Amino acid sequence: GMEKLIVCGHKRPNALCRLICFPWAGGGTSQLTQWGKRLSNSIEVFCVRYPGRETRFNEPFAKDMTSMAIEVTSVLLKELQEKPFAFFGHSFGSYLSFAVALHLKEKYGLEPVHLFVSGAHAPNSEAILPIKSISVSDDEEVIEYLQTVGGTPSELLHNEDIRKHLLLTFKEDFRVFQTFSFEKAEMDIPFSCDITCFNGGDDKPYDLQGWQELTSGDTSFYELPGGHFYLLEPSNEIFLTKHITRCIENAGL
Repeated sequence: GMEKLIVCGHKRPNALCRLICFPWAGGGTSQLTQWGKRLSNSIEVFCVRYPGRETRFNEPFAKDMTSMAIEVTSVLLKELQEKPFAFFGHSFGSYLSFAVALHLKEKYGLEPVHLFVSGAHAPNSEAILPIKSISVSDDEEVIEYLQTVGGTPSELLHNEDIRKHLLLTFKEDFRVFQTFSFEKAEMDIPFSCDITCFNGGDDKPYDLQGWQELTSGDTSFYELPGGHFYLLEPSNEIFLTKHITRCIENAGL
């Protein structure tokens, strides 16, 4: 399952730590896999490939967040047990990375050395609810949503075949997102790792404060220039990869 689920463009068997990257809804692995060559030699980058795209094109899409989290955990468990790891997720990928981290902690007592989340409300925030109410069966509503977050070049949406596939992939991932729920128990703080939240200054505002309630570690916030897909801008990519490298190397591995 490893080759199917994980893309590693730059193998570093001697790395001290792995960064596991989780793409956005409708997204593939190409952009985040490139981070492998930008991060220092002490970090190996794995990017998670979701079902229904790329080499998993013929597989059925995932049905819910829990089954995705269980699949990622079971495929990666041996790797995650052998050396320290950190997670980075953008948008939908932030929620999936959180779900995987929670499952790892509850079932195996493992946790990332650092959780990097991007373009996402805290999972315990009320602000998630309106996004959950978008009707996935209404193509127009979905396209409108895609246009407000950007990231999909409009010429792609005009090419009928590409539009169809993009729309289908996004809708299926979005359906998975709508099955995600997290209720924070009264006293239980799930993590002890540091959490860093990134977002684009021109994106809609996110309710990020709730992330602080999820760890006994430090929580920090960085706003970078750009919209929802600010992370695709080369200058932001340089900032992110440098900052992530520094955080991981300072985690005292």
